Amino acid sequence: MHQFDNKTSMPSREAALPGRDEEMPVLKSHFVLGNPLKGPFPEGLERALFGMGCFWGAERVFWELPGVYTTAAGYAGGHTPNPTYKEVCTGMTGHNEVVLVVYDPARLGYEELLEAFWGSHDPTQGMRQGNDIGTQYRSGIYVYNAGQKMVLEASRQTFQQALEDKGFGAITTEIMEAPEFYYAEDYHQQYLAKNPSPA
Repeated sequence: MHQFDNKTSMPSREAALPGRDEEMPVLKSHFVLGNPLKGPFPEGLERALFGMGCFWGAERVFWELPGVYTTAAGYAGGHTPNPTYKEVCTGMTGHNEVVLVVYDPARLGYEELLEAFWGSHDPTQGMRQGNDIGTQYRSGIYVYNAGQKMVLEASRQTFQQALEDKGFGAITTEIMEAPEFYYAEDYHQQYLAKNPSPA
């Protein structure tokens, strides 16, 4: 996970890698939950999108929550269409490693997803998460609707105050409307369930 981890500046659209028109092949079902990885999803489910550093551990945080229908590792927030992991690692796509969460709002609120998000990584580190350094490891929340945005703003204020009370710095989490989500390669999906003791 550290091969190209020195890229901390976002590339311009003009400088970004060109990518491709072909979409990444996607596994049919979630290795843990058994539900489809790709939509269309059942009516009534909602989507959420988060970046929390390496997507391997981030994805597990969410698939373990009751009310989550499926999760997927992928890339978002950059310029390169249908990027590969190798391309993202160069720092020249602008993409973040993200987790798509499809959940049942009747069983699991967006507030609870945000609590898992804030509590499972350090959102004050900028273009890094621990030893993973680069734009692909930035903290990010990508909202799909006005309701999510409203809940997020209140949650962010509450968590920022809690951080300040404990002497921590300002949240650096990237917050924006959900950009296009590109699925990561098959071997990244549910990685920690398939590889309980990763190298």
